Amino acid sequence: MSNILLLSIRPEYATKIFNHTKTVELRRVRPRLLNEGDLVVIYVSSPEKAVVGSFNVDNIVEKPIADLWEEVENIAGISNEEFYDYYKGVKVGVGIFLKDIHRFSQPVELHRLRNKLPNLKPPQSFRYLTASQFKIVNSLGER
Repeated sequence: MSNILLLSIRPEYATKIFNHTKTVELRRVRPRLLNEGDLVVIYVSSPEKAVVGSFNVDNIVEKPIADLWEEVENIAGISNEEFYDYYKGVKVGVGIFLKDIHRFSQPVELHRLRNKLPNLKPPQSFRYLTASQFKIVNSLGER
């Protein structure tokens, strides 16, 4: 079984992912257990506060910031200024390339999620899900 990551993403970036104008997710730190082919579940942060879909990891790169920008500038969904502000103070950035992007038929709002999985807290950045937790989340989103 591959790893399942619950990733917190701001609403504007989640929209770009589902519009296919953002096909790489940028991170300052690489999730250690995340590999090519793994599943990433998208939790959209405030004000939406809902799990809205998923994608599979196509590829992950870790590169010096300038090299990373050169590779992702047309697919990251952010400006040069936003990119360099985000990576201020770090030498190496992470790019998680997306494939098989899937939007749930309905968002799984935080109150519905907590109803079925009371111990599952939305992540500040990311957390891992078990297969059984994902099965519940997926069933709520595909009703």
